[in-house]
Amino acid sequence: MNDIRRTILLVVFMASLAVLFDHWQVYNGRKSFFLPSPPDATVSAAQAPSGPVPGGAGSPAAVPSPAQSAAAAPAAASEKVTVATDVFRAVIDTQGGTLSRLELLKYTEDTPQSGLVDFVKRLFGQPIEKSENRQITLMEDGSAATAYAAQTGLLDPANRAAHFFPDHFSVMSVQPGPRALANGQDTLDVTLESPVVNGLKYIKTYHFRRGDYIIGVSHQVVNVGSQPADAQLYLQIQRHGVVPQNHMLGTSTFTGPAVYTDDKKFHKVAFTDISKNKADLPSSSDNGWIAMVQHYFVSAWLLDVPGHTGLKRDFRAADLGNNQYSIAMVLHLPPIAAGATETVQSKLYAGPEEEKKLEALAPGLELVKDYGIFAIISKPLYWLMYWLHGVLGNWGWSIVAVVVLLKLVFFWLNAKAYSSMARMKAVNPRVMEVRERLKDKPQEMQKEMMRIYREEKINPIGGCLPIAIQIPVFIALYWVLLSSVEMRQAPWIGWIHDLSSPDPWFILPALMTISSLFQTWLNPAPPDPMQAKLMWIMPLVFSVMFLFFPAGLVLYWVTNNILSIAQQWLINSRLGLHAAKPPKQPSKPGKA
Repeated sequence: MNDIRRTILLVVFMASLAVLFDHWQVYNGRKSFFLPSPPDATVSAAQAPSGPVPGGAGSPAAVPSPAQSAAAAPAAASEKVTVATDVFRAVIDTQGGTLSRLELLKYTEDTPQSGLVDFVKRLFGQPIEKSENRQITLMEDGSAATAYAAQTGLLDPANRAAHFFPDHFSVMSVQPGPRALANGQDTLDVTLESPVVNGLKYIKTYHFRRGDYIIGVSHQVVNVGSQPADAQLYLQIQRHGVVPQNHMLGTSTFTGPAVYTDDKKFHKVAFTDISKNKADLPSSSDNGWIAMVQHYFVSAWLLDVPGHTGLKRDFRAADLGNNQYSIAMVLHLPPIAAGATETVQSKLYAGPEEEKKLEALAPGLELVKDYGIFAIISKPLYWLMYWLHGVLGNWGWSIVAVVVLLKLVFFWLNAKAYSSMARMKAVNPRVMEVRERLKDKPQEMQKEMMRIYREEKINPIGGCLPIAIQIPVFIALYWVLLSSVEMRQAPWIGWIHDLSSPDPWFILPALMTISSLFQTWLNPAPPDPMQAKLMWIMPLVFSVMFLFFPAGLVLYWVTNNILSIAQQWLINSRLGLHAAKPPKQPSKPGKA
């Protein structure tokens, strides 16, 4: 049994060292040894897969692709219209009335916190890079590595020709009007109108509202011809396929398209599945939405508004080449009589993944917030922290309060475990004497040790229960910190200005190391000397890993350690035990 435990501890120790070194490699910009690198963002058009793709050219009523546009006659020059609100700085391209750039003014890019590293650089006279707080750019009409846009247009169900009706390649005219929210103004509208193409004119109006990340978009399809017309309206999000590096120890939130219908529920669509024509999309439905998901932020086309909840829609995804992908929702419009107008109201949400707000917008929309495999624990943990934050007003103190509550819930279970550990500490001298006396008879030694444990009513593995309880909650909290935009750049006290980033002064990791070593001192030493040494070395190894963990996660562990030490010290005192170093092994007979 001792050999097995020694082997397990050695494997855990070596795996921890390997993971620590691998993360150090990633932290310094090198490739991971264990995890594949993200796809190259500079894939050329010549390398793009050829042939038809789902929703691409060659399928009925295909959403227009860049290849079709390049084959068509050159388009007229378009105009870029800049719109400013209190939460957005948006750019609308009159080519298709596309939302081609969107800055989120209330969110800035992550910048490294000034701390111990900068202090050491200053001490040795090394230059310190200064970073500017730039607003998050969610959408951008940039290179293949940054291109991201929200597009709409009309399709011909009969698919008679490319660009048969006005689409997102058609140059539209913009109506004059204000382009920025004035003081006291709560709404701002921007209207674009296409030329008549095969009897149809497409009018699109963006409705911006103060303090709102929902952009209302109304679509008017006007039949100016003399015959009824059949048309489809598509709402599409196009994005580059660059997936960010892993955040920590191989974990990262999902990046890519997502689809929801009442039948299929929430469903993520990987870029690689789209490229392989294996995208699992819902069948035609009279409900649902599409989204493009990334860390902390999301854009989504929603249609579940009064009057159009039951409009039939198809879902399509396409690899557009050059590392560009699209997810589209194609709406089946009723026949439009000559001289009539068909109007569809939609919403484009483009902003942070605030779970409570997303939940109120559309069924299942809050699921774009990725909690990983521990969602069953992470989700209620987030809601508990959210409620505590409403009371305490600080996410750091909310983490501390969560630990206190968990300790209260598991108080008696932990008490039994700590009592078992305390009794093991008391009988440790007897166990050491048995090991020394029967070291050449391992089977008898194990029987004698188990007899002692039975007599003292001790469960040798009872002390593992507190750790077994902590680990799932610890991982779940990591996912909460990783995925919750509310904790992004959230301060705690003093030097902690961002709970989702590492401690800049490494104070919390140092406290975690000290508290872990003190716990090791309080616990009974393993009978095996090698195991005893590993029990002292492992906290030091894990403390190095904690240097790179989010400060909120280390705060959780430090608080948990302090409360565990207090409970264990109290139990030891009640049992009449004094915290002391493990006794030395008895010397061999005949030696001093």
